[in-house]
Amino acid sequence: MNVVVVESPSKAKTINKYLGPGYKVLASFGHVRDLPAKDGSVRPDEDFEMSWEVDGASAKRMKDIADAVKSSDGLILATDPDREGEAISWHVLDLLRKKKVLGDKPVRRVVFNAITKKAVLDAMAEPRDIDASLVDAYLARRALDYLVGFNLSPVLWRKLPGARSAGRVQSVALRLVCDREAEIERFVAEEYWNISALLKTPRGDEFEARLVSADGKRLPPRAVGNGEEADRLKTLLDGASYVVEGVEAKPVKRNPSPPFTTSTLQQAASSKLGFSASRTMQVAQKLYEGVDIGGETVGLITYMRTDGVQMAPEAIDAARRAIGSQFGERYLPEKPRFYSTKAKNAQEAHEAIRPTDFNRTPDQVRRFLDGDMLKLYDLVWKRGIASQMASAEIERTTAEIVADNAGKKAGLRATGSVIRFDGFIAAYTDMKEDGEQAEDGDEDGRLPEINARENLAKQKVNASQHFTEPPPRYSEATLIKKMEELGIGRPSTYAATVTTLIDRDYVEIDKRKLVPQAKGRLVTAFLESFFTRYVEYDFTASLEEKLDQISAGELNWKDVLRDFWKDFFSQVEDTKELRVTNVLDALNEELAPLVFPKREDGGDPRTCQVCGTGKLSLKLGKYGAFVGCSNYPECNYTRQLSSDSNGDAEAAASNEPQSLGKDPHTGEEITLRSGRFGPYVQRGDGKEAKRASLPKGWTPATIDHEKALALLSLPRDIGPHPETGKMISTGIGRYGPFVLHDGTYANLESVEDVFSIGLNRAISVLADKQSKGAGGARGRTAAAALKELGEHPGGGAITVRDGRYGPYVNWGKVNATLPRGKDPQSVTVEEALALIAEREAKGGATKGKAAKGKSAKGKSAGTKTAKTASAGTAKAEKPKAAAKTKSKPAAKAKKD
Repeated sequence: MNVVVVESPSKAKTINKYLGPGYKVLASFGHVRDLPAKDGSVRPDEDFEMSWEVDGASAKRMKDIADAVKSSDGLILATDPDREGEAISWHVLDLLRKKKVLGDKPVRRVVFNAITKKAVLDAMAEPRDIDASLVDAYLARRALDYLVGFNLSPVLWRKLPGARSAGRVQSVALRLVCDREAEIERFVAEEYWNISALLKTPRGDEFEARLVSADGKRLPPRAVGNGEEADRLKTLLDGASYVVEGVEAKPVKRNPSPPFTTSTLQQAASSKLGFSASRTMQVAQKLYEGVDIGGETVGLITYMRTDGVQMAPEAIDAARRAIGSQFGERYLPEKPRFYSTKAKNAQEAHEAIRPTDFNRTPDQVRRFLDGDMLKLYDLVWKRGIASQMASAEIERTTAEIVADNAGKKAGLRATGSVIRFDGFIAAYTDMKEDGEQAEDGDEDGRLPEINARENLAKQKVNASQHFTEPPPRYSEATLIKKMEELGIGRPSTYAATVTTLIDRDYVEIDKRKLVPQAKGRLVTAFLESFFTRYVEYDFTASLEEKLDQISAGELNWKDVLRDFWKDFFSQVEDTKELRVTNVLDALNEELAPLVFPKREDGGDPRTCQVCGTGKLSLKLGKYGAFVGCSNYPECNYTRQLSSDSNGDAEAAASNEPQSLGKDPHTGEEITLRSGRFGPYVQRGDGKEAKRASLPKGWTPATIDHEKALALLSLPRDIGPHPETGKMISTGIGRYGPFVLHDGTYANLESVEDVFSIGLNRAISVLADKQSKGAGGARGRTAAAALKELGEHPGGGAITVRDGRYGPYVNWGKVNATLPRGKDPQSVTVEEALALIAEREAKGGATKGKAAKGKSAKGKSAGTKTAKTASAGTAKAEKPKAAAKTKSKPAAKAKKD
């Protein structure tokens, strides 16, 4: 018997069926060990020696593998066909050798790009050794990421309180997002006019022609820059006669795009399906690992982490046969198409993403797939088959027209296209993100019959005013595309990079766009000011090139680390002498549009509007950065630093308390104020004054006496519960509006419900919450299962549940919070097992508040509390909740 090690249990199950009784297939569940998250795991002084650690869950799996290997005839390492897969095989082999269970048993490495019986059996027939160069490239990348994270992050914590950590690739990706935001802020709109005429042919057909020349000069796009010039040209056309100078019909061929790479799949899934990058990869993983189709489990697509654009020769032959049978011989080009990627540093040896069998059409597998899987498979199948189809044949017609007004002439042009043969468009139409390019097809519409030298009748002349627009913010897909173009990161890291930026609150997604947050812009500005080289696009791309050279055996991995570490360590050491005032001066300059937005009165945006003499500047507090006056403590003006701080600053009237009236019961003054944590209302003065932060969605401009009283009255008692006699109340907490009874919280839909909900509806909301399950921590009910995932290898059901603090995976007493943005319905068994194992390794069971207070990654939630303190109890200048739970800088940096 031979032991075969793969990465996931679902893959193990499928491959075991293919190989039969002579093999035992076991899963490693991904990486089996990693660098400990502490100083000294990579030691430059010892020629970059690395210490590895096996967590509890992985140790159990390795024991199972070791036990199986003891009684086996040999070991076959069959992890994924990329750098990470090679590294996992190396780790497994190294651990087994240390356990001394291998002896002289043969060890073979096999790789397959698709999980089909043929692909697996063919791979088994062609084993090889572990690729030492690929392992070296992995070690170099892992060491680089560790050294950057564990040396740069402490600098951030010391010099920029409130910042999280800085990863090698994420920092550069964040710079892209922040640079685009700065470009948008600097953008100045320019006016331009488009002028066109609606004309009619002698046969009564109407069409539109655009003005392209006047006064003997060609008019490039946006050449008409003001209304006076537009009116002059419109008058010329209004009084002109029109003659067709010439008509040209030109055939054009449009070729298909290559099959998907990781990046292009994520872009297409975003624009066509609305999938995030992480969602796309989760669904693609399922399609790759295998689906039960009529009693047979088979992988539907090839490996989905790749930057190669070429298909294997046998796949090209299969695609051509499928085109001939499904579309007809007219759609089959004479010769196969071959593609080469334009992406920087692409690894051409990797095959593109394609169906494992082109005869398995989307319609044939529809009943075996869920909605997301079918959509993505349909996309992959169509793009793959289209890549080998004939070109689309399009006839593009251009009509040149002369307008003559008493000898003053102007030129107009009408263009149109018509598809004479659809070719590959019959299978797949390209569409880029956010309308950057129209779909393939009839872009300009079809022109009517127009003949040279015939007269045209003017119907109407249109002159429309426009303004240039700033470049759009990046979406996930366009950011990934840009990273690929620059050679930053690798296919396996794209989705994780974006997710990390979101998890760290460096960016947020608004209408599918990545919007940098104040924290992210501060980090980027700091790194650009003091670690310029390490966030340069070319430098990061050159490191990727060196890693690829290591993979190819052309560079020694420790030489690369030595070259990097020498300069990097020197720059880190230099920052130890850096004073906070130097940091603030640099950030004030770099982030001026964000920190000091223009004032409506045209005054100096850095002059304090309260005292009139102080200068505004960034300040660093224990909860992060804020804007304050240089005359402190005489002037206590402060303002929260945020992407929309301009609006808050105006509404808060430069932090001077705005009177909203008196409390009818206490007679104390109620005021609207602005603090470093945002706008708030306050009753009375002094330390005992009651304060309440404005809830999400409420702006200072909308706050009146009535709303302020309502906020300050929270928590609000509704009435006693008819069964227990205990009071039911409402309030606004860190996680939004709620109703509370006897320790049981139930979420409310809106802030307004807090002030309007009655006793009957409150009882109903609580009953609905109670019906989801019994028990729970601190009297709260256990959440109902959203999804059943099956049995845990150790026994017991695994479920996905929705708790008060968000969705989580449950197994027995272990609750593991899902990563932010993760769709609960898309969680796989493998992902759940990994989360549970991680949770166990970090302290076992967590319930209720603990599950949120410390996530599955062990991050303190306290820093957010300072921003979103309960409206009923928040202290705007020093929130109580924040004071109790403020997070200390972690002793470790997050890995890139």
